[in-house]
Amino acid sequence: MLKHFKRTLVTAALPYANGPVHIGHLAGCYLPSDIYVRYLRSKGEDVVFICGSDEHGVPITIKAKKEGITPQQVVDKYHKMMGDAFRDFGISFDIYSRTSSKVHHETASGFFKTLYDKGSFTEQVTEQYYDEEAKQFLADRYITGECPKCGNPNAYGDQCESCGSSLNATDLKNPKSTLSGSAPVLKQTKNWFLPLDKLQPKIADYLSQHTDWKTNVYGQCKSWLDSGDGLQPRAMTRDLDWGVPVPVKGADGKVLYVWFDAPIGYISATKELMPDKWETYWKDKDTRLIHFIGKDNIVFHCIIFPAMLMEHGEFVLADNVPANEFLNLEGDKISTSRNWAVWLHEYLIDFKDQQDILRYSLCANAPETKDNDFTWKDFQTKNNSELGDILGNFINRVMVLTNKNYNCIVPEASEYTKADLLVLEEMAKAPDKISEALDKFKFREALAEMMNLARIGNKYLAEQEPWKLIKSDEKRVKTVMNISIQIAANLAIVCEPFIPFTSKKLFDLLNLAPLKWRSAKNTNNVHAGHKISDQSGILFSKIEDTDIQPQLDKLENSKKENASSNAKIEPAKAETSFEEFSKMDIRVGTILEAERVPKTDKLLKLKIDTGIDQRTVVSGIAQWYKPEDIIGQQVNILVNLAPRKIKGIESQGMILMAENALGELSFVVPSKKEMNNGSNVK
Repeated sequence: MLKHFKRTLVTAALPYANGPVHIGHLAGCYLPSDIYVRYLRSKGEDVVFICGSDEHGVPITIKAKKEGITPQQVVDKYHKMMGDAFRDFGISFDIYSRTSSKVHHETASGFFKTLYDKGSFTEQVTEQYYDEEAKQFLADRYITGECPKCGNPNAYGDQCESCGSSLNATDLKNPKSTLSGSAPVLKQTKNWFLPLDKLQPKIADYLSQHTDWKTNVYGQCKSWLDSGDGLQPRAMTRDLDWGVPVPVKGADGKVLYVWFDAPIGYISATKELMPDKWETYWKDKDTRLIHFIGKDNIVFHCIIFPAMLMEHGEFVLADNVPANEFLNLEGDKISTSRNWAVWLHEYLIDFKDQQDILRYSLCANAPETKDNDFTWKDFQTKNNSELGDILGNFINRVMVLTNKNYNCIVPEASEYTKADLLVLEEMAKAPDKISEALDKFKFREALAEMMNLARIGNKYLAEQEPWKLIKSDEKRVKTVMNISIQIAANLAIVCEPFIPFTSKKLFDLLNLAPLKWRSAKNTNNVHAGHKISDQSGILFSKIEDTDIQPQLDKLENSKKENASSNAKIEPAKAETSFEEFSKMDIRVGTILEAERVPKTDKLLKLKIDTGIDQRTVVSGIAQWYKPEDIIGQQVNILVNLAPRKIKGIESQGMILMAENALGELSFVVPSKKEMNNGSNVK
């Protein structure tokens, strides 16, 4: 039997303040947590929603060095950018705090000191890389080198982004410091470790009580526990100059490990929000704590943070950690370094007052059990074919018919038919179906059930045809429209967690104060005689191809810019003699005919006038050139290449092409037009 809690504390992962928010962040934890909190609020439950910027750690210092500013300037810039974007998108945090605040520094420092005084840490002297020129120890991200597994020359000290392998800095071949470019040396340093190996039995017992967690969460935790070596001690301090100073003697120049510091941000933010009541939400056993995170944070929230809280001894542990998988973009992994992302602050400018379209699209494609993909075409379809044609169409019909036939006054229902009673029954069931899904953190399913209520309304109107029936049975139409208005009101209630801006518009159209979740079971929320708005009921405008093409162009430009900046120039080939080069006979020729080679995607069959003859050449340029566009094109052709058969066609030569970093091919053409066919290229 599920325990009943008096209150719920919901946290969303603290985003790094080293860049703006993108749709992967939203789909991962911020949108689902907001939907869940809005749902609980609508039910009248005691719920607090906590988040804030994670402003310490190496990514911040790297960003500061890259931009030539201080770490504080970095976090100030992005804290405001992220906070504003979250607010404007409708993410309804009760507080959006920051870990550079005085309250957080005091809270994190005090937490560490409590564990230190209890003897929870072990002191260990280890060898770490040190930059003698920069005169500082190097965090993993300050070290690059050759990956021992795939050979990538630019792997980081903690991970190779080429093959995805987790690494230790000492694994790298030919390591170098990103600060000075010099080779680092190993130097001894002392840090404080949390002995996770000794705490493993407690952690295992905790996890055994939560086998109902999502399989991706529970499975990842079990794999850590059940691995050959089990859990290992983990350093909770770092040799850095940016972060919360370690509050013990002999720790000069050391700060708290960001993954010790950051989750304590949930506690300090709650303390900042409710100075006199925060302990009730963190230390009372009647509090249900829920962490919303992405899958890359599972270990930290399900193993390390609980271990910290257990050692402290005063705090409640998470009852659930509903982590989502990753969201991809147009079939490719979202990457901030490659600018392959849809940035929230840019979306809010490009699609002004259309927050709910993105909210709906991200929820419908939420990566709940596996990685999922966002595409702009699907975004367009979600708006036009679902929000517009289903929900928007129903509401517009209700508004137009009520305004036209009853001068905006809600008509009175009289006799109910079997069809009416069936619709009223389905309407009353809808909130429970949505609740059942939300209680299990199945947001896609919950969204679908919400839209099913709109489908019920559309189907009802289509079957009753009040626009026709008005001519023969006005009394019957009044009942039909009364029921339709009730559906509209209930839609305004149940859609609020998912698309809150639309919910507000709908309540305004119905001239109603917002209603709570319990009212969604009622079938008479709008009384006869109530006057609704005379405004248009159009909730969603069509999104045209011209609206999304700039977004596709932006991504294509990012791809090209990234390829250009990361282009690897092939080294020169082995030296050859002039005599060998002289054997190649390269001529100017003109393409006379061109056609696709059947059953291939890349090949064109060309007829080329070489000046000495007309010959057939098969070339793999179909991806870049249409046959009809290259008739008359002059090319450089190697005419004395030995013939060979390609797809049954004898190819007599090879045209010369240039290839860029994207793999795009381009003709190498004579600099002067109309060079005579057969002219030698020397």
